[in-house]
Amino acid sequence: MKNNTLMTDFYELTMAQVYFNEGMKDDMAYFDIFFRTNPFNGGYTMTGGLDEIIKYIENFKFDEEAIAYLRETKQFSEEFLSYLKDLRFTGDLYAMPDGTAAFPNEPVITVRANLVEAQILETYLLTCFNHGSLVTTKAKRITSAAKGIPVMEFGARRARGAASSVDASKYAYVGGCVGTSNTLSAQENNIPALGTMAHSLIQAFGSEYDAFLAYAKAHPTNCTLLVDTYDTLNSGVPNAIRIAKEYLEPNGYRLKGIRIDSGDLVYLSKAAKEMLVEAGLEDAGICLSNGLDEYSISDYLAQGAVINSIGAGDNIAASKERVNGVYKLVAMEDKGGKIIPKIKVSGDTIKTTNPGYKKVYRFYDFDSHKVLGDVVALSDEMISTDKYTLVSDKDPWKKTTIDDYYVRELQVPIYKNGKLVYQMPSIKDRQAYCESEYQSLTERITDIKNPHTYYVDLSDKLRELKQYMLFDVMGQVAESGKQYRKVK
Repeated sequence: MKNNTLMTDFYELTMAQVYFNEGMKDDMAYFDIFFRTNPFNGGYTMTGGLDEIIKYIENFKFDEEAIAYLRETKQFSEEFLSYLKDLRFTGDLYAMPDGTAAFPNEPVITVRANLVEAQILETYLLTCFNHGSLVTTKAKRITSAAKGIPVMEFGARRARGAASSVDASKYAYVGGCVGTSNTLSAQENNIPALGTMAHSLIQAFGSEYDAFLAYAKAHPTNCTLLVDTYDTLNSGVPNAIRIAKEYLEPNGYRLKGIRIDSGDLVYLSKAAKEMLVEAGLEDAGICLSNGLDEYSISDYLAQGAVINSIGAGDNIAASKERVNGVYKLVAMEDKGGKIIPKIKVSGDTIKTTNPGYKKVYRFYDFDSHKVLGDVVALSDEMISTDKYTLVSDKDPWKKTTIDDYYVRELQVPIYKNGKLVYQMPSIKDRQAYCESEYQSLTERITDIKNPHTYYVDLSDKLRELKQYMLFDVMGQVAESGKQYRKVK
């Protein structure tokens, strides 16, 4: 595997040099990865990218080539470069497994490591988390809108680079797609490879019929014909029916289906189905493609479109949205091992962080197994299993007391003292887990047009700590202002 250790923002390394110079390289720090808003104006986010994070950490090493490059920049001391040669990840990492339903402002990944290690990891961890979560979430939105209709991921040529395409196919499968057109990703990730033909095959032959016949001869057991190259209803579908009657059936095969990639898909799918049924090909499926997303799929189904499968490409692999995951310092340990919480304060309230080493708990209704609420608490807090009062982080006067529930801690240990302790589930198991997570959400949360905002609450102890630290920081700010005015 390629060594990607240098795939980090340069300032991570210049900061690491500072920590080294100041004797802070062994100081233990806690960083949280979280996001502030759900993508797609949605009600949830499905996490992804953990598998790639593990690959990165397992191969984390500054080799001779990396050291030589850093030396050439003339930004680092020889003592620091010598230190980097032996640097490995020796810390702890906790994370929500891939496919977990997550919500804004709760820690999805927590890193506990020395300052140098933790700082250098930031960029790659965010890259993996942001991309993996974006694709998994979009795929889940699309496959859920399809209401059981198989969705194939066709986005290889629209993705932002080859590596991104391979990963997108993988996370699309976790998010519920049944397979991918990306053959390399299919091979590497044990995903079904799927696909039919492009318009170019039909154009390459003297006639549409000749192209269909050649394809049927090559793939008689899996013959799905693209019917919209010239005229869907006057040429494509009639020629597909001819192939079924003149070649496939006489040789003991059936037409598997047709694909429509342009035009009024609702009207064309209905009309094509009528033609297929009239020809005795009622078992032939209709695949629709052409820029489909969760909104168009929902609309088409509401209008009665005939859809047996869906090909979705750029809206999964190259979505215009993003997951704005951030990586923030939330605590450090003093020389005695005591955890000292840290906070970032901003004039933009949403950017003020929740301090301290924390854990995330989810409450579920005993009967329906649906989510009731999430609570972020300090790591040493005990969560009641009998009765609990959820208190809104934004509006503390809004309180809901619940009982008859069970609680689950969302993060699981991935690394302990630099050792991998987590067994990554198979991709099929990750897909099943993602679906179970989706099923635990209420319809109000998963509504694609007007989702309910699922608030993540803070425990009383964490809320009090945050308020205390805010007052303390603002006092320091005021004092700094006084000193500045005196100097001025």
